[in-house]
Amino acid sequence: MTNPSDISRRALLRSTAAGASLALFEGVGLAQETIGQARSAPANSEWRGYANDLASTRYSALDQIDATNFNQLQVAWSFNSNALGPRVDVNWQSTPIIANGRLFTTAGVRRDIVALHPGTGELLWLYRLDEGERTGSRGGPGFGCSYWTDGTHERVIFTTIGYQMVSLDARTGLPDPTFGKGGVVDLRDDFDQDIDHVKPVVGIHSAPLIVGTTVVVGNAPTAAIKGYVRGFDVRTGKRKWIFHTIPRAGESGADSWVDQAERENARNTGAWAQMSADPELGLVYIPVELPAADQVGVTRRGNALFSESIVAVDIETGMRRWHYQLQHHGLWDRDIPCAPILCDIPQNGKVIKALAQPTKQAFLYVLDRTNGKPVWPIPEAKVEPGDVPGEWYSPTQPKPSKPPAFDKQGVTEADLADWTPAIKARVLEIARHYRMGPLWTAPAWSKPGGPWGTMIMPGTQGGANWGGASYDPESHIVYVYSKTVLEAPLIGYAADGKTIVMIANNQSKNTFDAGGGGFLGARARAMDLGTNDAIDAPIVPELFSIEGLPIHKPPYGRISALDLKTGTLLWQSVHGETPDIIKNHRLLKGVSIPRTGQAGILGTLTTRTLVICGDAGLFTDETGRKGARLRAYDKTTGREVGAVFSPKPQTGAAMTYMFEGRQYIVNAVSTGAGADLIAYRLPAATRA
Repeated sequence: MTNPSDISRRALLRSTAAGASLALFEGVGLAQETIGQARSAPANSEWRGYANDLASTRYSALDQIDATNFNQLQVAWSFNSNALGPRVDVNWQSTPIIANGRLFTTAGVRRDIVALHPGTGELLWLYRLDEGERTGSRGGPGFGCSYWTDGTHERVIFTTIGYQMVSLDARTGLPDPTFGKGGVVDLRDDFDQDIDHVKPVVGIHSAPLIVGTTVVVGNAPTAAIKGYVRGFDVRTGKRKWIFHTIPRAGESGADSWVDQAERENARNTGAWAQMSADPELGLVYIPVELPAADQVGVTRRGNALFSESIVAVDIETGMRRWHYQLQHHGLWDRDIPCAPILCDIPQNGKVIKALAQPTKQAFLYVLDRTNGKPVWPIPEAKVEPGDVPGEWYSPTQPKPSKPPAFDKQGVTEADLADWTPAIKARVLEIARHYRMGPLWTAPAWSKPGGPWGTMIMPGTQGGANWGGASYDPESHIVYVYSKTVLEAPLIGYAADGKTIVMIANNQSKNTFDAGGGGFLGARARAMDLGTNDAIDAPIVPELFSIEGLPIHKPPYGRISALDLKTGTLLWQSVHGETPDIIKNHRLLKGVSIPRTGQAGILGTLTTRTLVICGDAGLFTDETGRKGARLRAYDKTTGREVGAVFSPKPQTGAAMTYMFEGRQYIVNAVSTGAGADLIAYRLPAATRA
């Protein structure tokens, strides 16, 4: 059987992508140090795409680092991005790539691109495009860059904050003069719509996907534009095709809109997440998000293709081959957040070319990637409509029969915190003002006397998010990190008294410095509103914490192993230490507190024997040292087998490679004090 990851690696060796200027060094030597080789591992290996391969597996067969020595890992080098821009980056989300002995990544608040020496972290070159006042809808360093070579030329390609695509010579960091205009393609041109070239109406933070000689670029549009997806020639930058994520009149999917005027006026519906591709089938798999607005659908009635759909298009022409809608007329901001994993899985004596899509709703949708048909039945489950005036509600939603959900779905009283009788009573009194129900319970309409919202889990950030999942092609197991956070959207009229909008959402955002609970944003929001979350304070709208404690039960972060041979959940492990705010809370004195895990947005890395993931937040250990951990789990059991100190929480997604006989694990970490890439390796005397 041929693994899709093997297909992808061969395709990438034939592929195309590239890097940027201020060339400092062409290369630098590094003395070979004595170290045991991994079993049959090469002296050097590569990681050429965001998720290593076009199949988005985030898998490497390297095993020099394993359960017996993970705790011996040491920092080989680190690269700090604080000097790259007028302010520090507090959320470095990039995953580096490595090709032909150089490591490349986007970095800093201006989204520069740097080439680093993989053994020392030394800066080889740096490139920055001055975009003046031009801005985009997605800032920061983004998820990374992509690499292409035809065996003679090497290119690194990335997108800027102002939504331009740049191709650089990977050896020097200089722009490719044959690509676009001086190495730059303006992505606001040739977009089948008029777009302001300065305002932040569109952007992208994902790395381009390069398949053969085609570069596929999505976008994170605003309500000002339509989020079409395009393919470009990797050598020249010329547009090859465009796919209309909001169909035009006469195109497939147009009739899925109840009102054709709404379709014409609709905006957003972009593809901001990473994508996957199967070169043998000639297909790119595009995860498409919602039309505006995410939690209000009165202006986009109907199933509104291609919202919340995986769309398979031809690599060379952009023509739709098939699509599958994961959620009909979404009202919960559960846009598809990550690339689908391509995997060949054994079923009933044959091998299915499959696709496994992690989602914010905590389902893994498994489809035949040749035609989009479910591998296991996905029946339409009946759902109750809501009460928002003028809203259109889908009567059913697709609910996978296998694998089971990998995180909490929906809210009942049993999901609410009950650390002590006093806390339980307070939480139930808060919950009395809200609507509760299963996964697809609709956001509530604001009325005098309540409800104040609809409690939902997962929240609008998942479940799973842009970090995606990793996949072991040998065991056919998917490993996914997910967070458990409770939110409560409420719909009402805007100030004009006519426009229906989301008026409140108790969204708990990840908090990197505050202990990593991720739920602490709820208390910050309450304090912003001038409310008091003390246990005996008056209960008011948008009060979703008790002196900083979340009102739902832990765990707040977990890693799940899903077996795609059988469609079963093999194991779940609580991921991350208990945050200080819970461990030391005055209301929990004398309470036995289990490990709670931490809520964040994380991606897993899988090697031959381990699942690796960093903490989402900080905690104080038994020695009084505050920091985070990079953790390793046994792939087969989920037992934690190692943890090494990290001064900051993980904010990117880790990758691994061999360089001069030594295995490295590189991870992006951040706090309010700035961001770093940290590279770990074993001491020179360690034997695998």
